[in-house]
Amino acid sequence: MTGLLLRRFASLFLTLLAVSAVIFLVMDVLPGDPAAIMLGTSATPETLEALRRELGLDQPLVLRYLSWLAGVASGDLGNSYTYGVPVAGLIAERLAVTLPLAFIAILLSVAIAIPLGVASAARRNGAVDYAAGLLSQMFIAVPGFWVGLLLVMVFSVSLGWVPSGGFPGWQAGLMPALGALVLPAIALALPQAGVLTRVTRSAVIEVMNEDFVRTARAKGLPRRTALWRHAVPNALVPVVTILGLQFTFLIAGAVLVENVFNLPGLGRLALQALSQRDIIVMQDVVLFFAALVIVMNFLVDLSYLALDPRLRKRA
Repeated sequence: MTGLLLRRFASLFLTLLAVSAVIFLVMDVLPGDPAAIMLGTSATPETLEALRRELGLDQPLVLRYLSWLAGVASGDLGNSYTYGVPVAGLIAERLAVTLPLAFIAILLSVAIAIPLGVASAARRNGAVDYAAGLLSQMFIAVPGFWVGLLLVMVFSVSLGWVPSGGFPGWQAGLMPALGALVLPAIALALPQAGVLTRVTRSAVIEVMNEDFVRTARAKGLPRRTALWRHAVPNALVPVVTILGLQFTFLIAGAVLVENVFNLPGLGRLALQALSQRDIIVMQDVVLFFAALVIVMNFLVDLSYLALDPRLRKRA
């Protein structure tokens, strides 16, 4: 068990190191000079050169990479070229919006998908199964940003129940802040719920055909009890895998929905940094997204050990 954890940690570290190198190289070859973008077309060559020296852009590639890596390791992500403030503060500020949004969306996705997937598997080829299949396919097919626009038209413009966009901040109170996140969370949750419903249905059907479930039924255990006590817990491994992937997608892939609802989230910060050629912000945000995916996959691997005792014995 200890050896497995050490191997996982070593793999995590090496993967993060490799990803950081790729991110730095890709950002370095992007067209455009950050100094020229910051100063505008009227800047003189001397002014441009002075700013490039101040930003460290005149240093060799390897030195700039090592300097950036050392800063990241010490918690100093550098200063934004555009905003002139520490990037760590910008990311923390935007995470205060994106993280709650992702958590609400994943909770909604689970609340919709698990009961729907289990009901679909329990009544295979019945009316419930066909209805669940239709709903899940519809959730998957419809883009999240279009759902967001539709929700705004219905619940904000027509009914006036919730604001159509913007974020008042957590200092405005819990209910106003959550009210601003409800519609975007629904828009993000529905496509993920469609995928999770299909995975849950397949996993539960597969486990229901296992010998231990048939044995439990042969001993007189009611079908409903066998379903929830034996089949559903043992079907959680693939479900947890999808949940881990979905959470990282909700963090990194909410750019369109955040723009539809004018939310100051992390995805919107990445889009703004790209348009403003703010290299240091782009590097740090992309590295954060990549690290989140890698760490989440690591946690999913650990969850397998908790859910399946057989894997602990093999470790």
